[in-house]
Amino acid sequence: MALIGYARVSTRDQTVAAQHDALSKVECACIFEDTASGASRDRPQLAAALDYMREGDTLVVWKLDRLACSLKQLIETVESLEDRGIGFRSLTESIDTTTAGGRLVFQIFAALAEFERGVIRERTRAGLDAARSRGRKGGRPSKLKPADLKAAKALLANPEINVEDVARRLGVSPATLYRHIPAARSSVGLVG
Repeated sequence: MALIGYARVSTRDQTVAAQHDALSKVECACIFEDTASGASRDRPQLAAALDYMREGDTLVVWKLDRLACSLKQLIETVESLEDRGIGFRSLTESIDTTTAGGRLVFQIFAALAEFERGVIRERTRAGLDAARSRGRKGGRPSKLKPADLKAAKALLANPEINVEDVARRLGVSPATLYRHIPAARSSVGLVG
């Protein structure tokens, strides 16, 4: 049951000295250090720390934002630690998921993140409904106009012309033709 430290700075101009001192003060057995943006998923030393850790260990960071740049990413990381039986501790925010109080605080964070996702979904749905009520349609415009579809059906009625040739002529992918003209797969019943 070891404390494993993780320190991160965003640029090479910054130093992990303050983080390292704080992690050493709480007697971390090992400290892994990265120089990478918080948004970057490519943090080799974090991956090494996670590989190194065993059930019962605790990952310790100086501050929450050293581990993740978003609440969602933080919650996902801590939940994956929890699944492995590994605790999480943030020194600055005094969060320790190995205690009942720390788990409660973290569950509140998770609930707030879920609430935020729900609010965003509701606003998006309301915006789309309002646009539809004004006659606007969401999504990207169709690549094929009605005249293009009619031409494609006529061309595909000829057994000597294949879907790839028609798609090339119309400047779309075969998948686009199949999406608009499912019968193109069997090339039966295309005229009309």
